[in-house]
Amino acid sequence: MTAGPDRPTFLLVHGAWHGAWCWDPLRTALAADGWRSHAVDLPSSAAHPDGTRSAGLLEDAAVIRDHLRRIDGPVVTVAHSYGGAPATEAVAGAANVVRAVYVSAFQLDVGESTFSFLGIPSPEDDTGHTPPDVAHARQEYYADVPADVADRAVARLSPQSVRSFTEPVTTAGWRTVPSSYVVCDQDQALDLSQQHRLAARADTVHRLPSSHSPFLSMPGELAALLARIADPVAPSA
Repeated sequence: MTAGPDRPTFLLVHGAWHGAWCWDPLRTALAADGWRSHAVDLPSSAAHPDGTRSAGLLEDAAVIRDHLRRIDGPVVTVAHSYGGAPATEAVAGAANVVRAVYVSAFQLDVGESTFSFLGIPSPEDDTGHTPPDVAHARQEYYADVPADVADRAVARLSPQSVRSFTEPVTTAGWRTVPSSYVVCDQDQALDLSQQHRLAARADTVHRLPSSHSPFLSMPGELAALLARIADPVAPSA
């Protein structure tokens, strides 16, 4: 299948501690079926050793908006985990976004932050970064990912700004943009009860038998699901 001007482009937004690199297997699978995609690097997932103020949710949203402005034609945003929060902020008022997809992601409402949704108190000082939990990453994020792929992913995890978790969403784009939620049934990072609360906000809900990172464990299956969600003439999953 070849890409056409009427088919949307996917804009992929990674979660905390990750980078655009994590989408590479999914992008390969999408391209094989003729779908265009771009992946964002969020500034919150990079330490600032010079002591400058760390980037938060609003800076992440600004980067996503900039990518959206540079894509011609319709766009489907696909956000994973924390990435759902800045994507929610960014798609509000973005004329070319035709659907927002949340993959085990934080489909937050106005006034909510990642921490507040999870019931985690905000620290008094949110200017720093939190390192990835490398000791538990394999089990929490990559339980069903091939060992060699998981090892490479763990090695690439970066510190995440605390502000990204504490800043609240100021506008919820999913209230005006059609949205879909992909529940990951074996997720050990964002449990099913939390995913179900978030998925209740979406227009359509889909499921994958994956852990937290289906873009690494089952990129072909995720690509096929995204294609069905994005293609208006295809039957829904």
